[in-house]
Amino acid sequence: MDIVPASVWTLHVAFAALWTGSVLFVTATVIPAGAAGDVGAEALSAIVGRLRTFTRVSALVLFLTGGHMAGTTYTVERLTGTGRGHLVLSMLVLWLVLAGIVEAGSGKLLSGLDAGKLREPVRESRTLFRAAAAVSVLLLITGGVLASNVVA
Repeated sequence: MDIVPASVWTLHVAFAALWTGSVLFVTATVIPAGAAGDVGAEALSAIVGRLRTFTRVSALVLFLTGGHMAGTTYTVERLTGTGRGHLVLSMLVLWLVLAGIVEAGSGKLLSGLDAGKLREPVRESRTLFRAAAAVSVLLLITGGVLASNVVA
């Protein structure tokens, strides 16, 4: 067994799971708590700031590890002409969309918090976080289908 492909694959899956899980956790628990006023602005800012940083790191790690795996596994023809290739390309697009949505949602929320507000910026960013959660679920489903080898 070659350690490099196994290490790259493991790093890729670990960051994917942690990132999507973080987005789902923040969306399902932190944002509603912020909207209800159960979490203070300072704590909310710290959590969302960490999510934003982790999003940036994860996007880079996933791009590098995914690029390595795609470059060693697929040709351009396989990426563009097979079901598995389409799943890989779909995941790339979904990762980019997720990064953009989290950036936008966290930016909107952090700007409002910096202005001294709490509930209003949470409400204004809630739709973006819900969209990020939906994209996270789509990524997990796509990754599961890809890992299952159901699609040729």
